[in-house]
Parts: sequence; structure tokens; C-alpha cells
Amino acid sequence: MNTESIAFLELKYGNIYGGYPNFYAISDITLLVFEKGTNKIFIESWSNNANIDIVSVYSKVNELGHTIGRGKEVINLRTGRHKPYEETFRLEEEDLKFAFQNLRPTKMPIKNFLLKNLKKYRFRDIIVFDGRRDVFLCERAGVNFGRYNIIDLQKELNKETDYLFSLNKLAVVINFELDRSYLRSHNLEYWLHPIAARQIMPKTAAYDAARLMMIYNEYTEHHEDFMRKAALVINKIQNSKA
Repeated sequence: MNTESIAFLELKYGNIYGGYPNFYAISDITLLVFEKGTNKIFIESWSNNANIDIVSVYSKVNELGHTIGRGKEVINLRTGRHKPYEETFRLEEEDLKFAFQNLRPTKMPIKNFLLKNLKKYRFRDIIVFDGRRDVFLCERAGVNFGRYNIIDLQKELNKETDYLFSLNKLAVVINFELDRSYLRSHNLEYWLHPIAARQIMPKTAAYDAARLMMIYNEYTEHHEDFMRKAALVINKIQNSKA
């Protein structure tokens, strides 16, 4: 692989259901590598199959990608089963200890997954989005990003626009579209290998990584058009509030 590759890191995580609100368990990780020049896309994913229930928090958005509410649901990482979230539910101390015991063995697989793929591909830049916690959770598992240049696209855009964009809003800005074997936006279209395509499902880290890649490429390769369309979306959101 040439040195003109760039990586995009996305994590999904949640609290242990009934546990501490400030402790997060990783549910899945995606490292997407985009090879400039060839437009090849490589997707490496890891999913946690520990037998624990976590709380998944998701945004409810309108047609402009603007958050109009948040929802919570409980997902078992091993079975994938969903159940309603109850605000007052608390695990007994012994049950919480058992949940932590089930989670502890996942630390090494997370570290191994990331280290293996950081060695497998050659890149310098890792793009994240509001990625402070993502990076922290990876580092907590034992990964050292010291030799990489981590760029938080949300922060970069905030500096330039003085507006805190969400990934959902930016997907609207670029007109993100996933069409079986293709990723499309206003100015870009990339073919996906079937192995990569089947990993990109809504509400997964792979889906967010794909959106992030398209947003970043639109921002860097078609900057003027991107900024103009971003301003239009901001204006529409502000007008809808008036």
C-alpha cells in the first residue's frame, strides 16, 4: 500500500446497563483505510461479544440532520437482543461485578485488533470525529497513538465555521448515500468491495467511518463547494427555529 493512505477511526460504546454512568464499554470498532490515487477502501471491524447489556444512546434527527431528541435502548453484546431502557434500573453489586468480569477479557482483543491493523496499513493521519473519548478508550486498552497524527474533523470544522456540526448534519451537507456497492456524495463516488460493503450497516461504527471518510474527502477535495453547502444547511436549521 502506498504512503498516501489515510485512516478513519470510529467506535461505538455505551454504559453497562444499571452500572456506572461514566464507565463505557466498547461495542464495536472500525478502522477504515482510504488509499488515495486508487480510491480503494479497506474496512477492518471488531465487535464485542461479551455477555453484558449496554445502553445505546442514539440521536433522533430531522431531514436536516438536526437533533430533535435522543433515544436509549438496551443491547446485549453477545446476542444482539434489544430491550427497553428503564431509567431507574440498577444492578446489584454482585451482578455489576459479574458484568465487569465478563468485560475484562475484551481488553486484549481490542488492543490486538488495533495494533494488528495499525501495522498492516501504512498511514500517518488518523481522522476522528468528536473523538476524544474514542481515543481514550483505545488507549485504555493499551494502544499507543504516539506516532500518528490524530485529526478531529469536528474541531477543525468548528474552528473554520464557529459551528459545532454533528456527523448527521454533515451527512446531509454532502448528501451521503450508500447504494449497495457504492458510497456517493455530491462530488464523489467510490466502489466498495463486497467484503467492505457488507460491514457498512446503519448504527454501526463502520457506517459512521464511511460517512466520516466521505465528509472528510468532500471537505478537503471540494472545499469551496462543501463550505457553501454547509452554510445553506446551517441557514435552513436556523430558519426552522425562527
